[in-house]
Amino acid sequence: MLPRERVQAAFEHRPSDKVPVYQAGFSSYAASLVLGREAYTGGGIQQFREARALWDGPAAHAEYLQRCRDDAFEIAEVLDLDLIRPMYWRMPEKPTRRIDEVTYFYGSEAEGNWRVMGFDPSTELYQVVARAQKPEPTLEDLERAESAALPSPDSYRPRPANWPDLVAAVERFGKQRAIPGFGTGLCIPREPIWMEACLQRPDLVARQLDRQVAQVAGNVAAMAEMGLTYLCGGGDFAGPRGPMYSPQVFHELMAPRLQQISRICHAAGCHHGFASDGNLWPVADDLFGSSGVDFFYELDRLAGMDLRRMRTTFPRLTLWGGINSETLHRGTAEQVRVETLTALDVAKELHGMVVGCSNQIVIGTPPRNIEVMLETLRDQR
Repeated sequence: MLPRERVQAAFEHRPSDKVPVYQAGFSSYAASLVLGREAYTGGGIQQFREARALWDGPAAHAEYLQRCRDDAFEIAEVLDLDLIRPMYWRMPEKPTRRIDEVTYFYGSEAEGNWRVMGFDPSTELYQVVARAQKPEPTLEDLERAESAALPSPDSYRPRPANWPDLVAAVERFGKQRAIPGFGTGLCIPREPIWMEACLQRPDLVARQLDRQVAQVAGNVAAMAEMGLTYLCGGGDFAGPRGPMYSPQVFHELMAPRLQQISRICHAAGCHHGFASDGNLWPVADDLFGSSGVDFFYELDRLAGMDLRRMRTTFPRLTLWGGINSETLHRGTAEQVRVETLTALDVAKELHGMVVGCSNQIVIGTPPRNIEVMLETLRDQR
């Protein structure tokens, strides 16, 4: 079978010649181990690289973009992934000035709207280290921000050219490997004021979510035009002890809008995917049942999202992952081997799975642990 055919078989919950594999993401550190050279992949480090490239000028930025694409594609080919990750983090905002080799200033001091971001090579994080002092937002601030009329879905018509990396991935891999699309995200903002609004002003939260839904139809149309049918969305809202807000809030505010997104995806012949870290069992019936979501791709096993329990409780759901990033980072090589084999065994028995690390393989992960996971996935073939 072709790699893309294995992924299709997983969505149809039927056996394939081999369990399809993917990896949710590689830090630059991890991808560099695989490729044997510095790799332009990862999270914050990619945003820092883009800041540096934008500061250095158009030619440097064009070189950065091409190298990001080349390295993401090379990882897919070197590891023979059935489902690829076509692109990594971006932050296409040119700094106002460079403070030093790892620190950049954004915004305007005169306007009182500025921040300083610094890169830490030991963590590959690019984070705010200083910013203009502003008062904490209030519910009245949210009211003003959400007072405008909702945008018409017809006013937002993105084209495939809006996602050049996806266009390039289709040209490179479309006949061979499965490629995920994007643009179906839905998430209550995680700032404290929005958590307060969930209780005090759910109407403001509803308007915010409706704005997100209003963008989905245009995104889905563009993805479908490219032939991309596995559309990733969702948004982190949980930790090991459960969601940040109550199951009632999820049921009343999130679930109806997830149903809308599912209907939009299904009408276009696409699958609706959702991701979040953490323990999602308190909202599982809504999220994985009535919402119409077709696949879940950020399984946090250490937070209780067990593969077998998920497959048997929600048999129509397709799952991506099964290998925990923390196990890779902190576990022994034998623990990694056992976790990888367990995921493969569940996939072979119950089908409906694409196996790999459910989240980014982080900096500092022991090289041997990465090797063991990759070898075990390869040897099942």
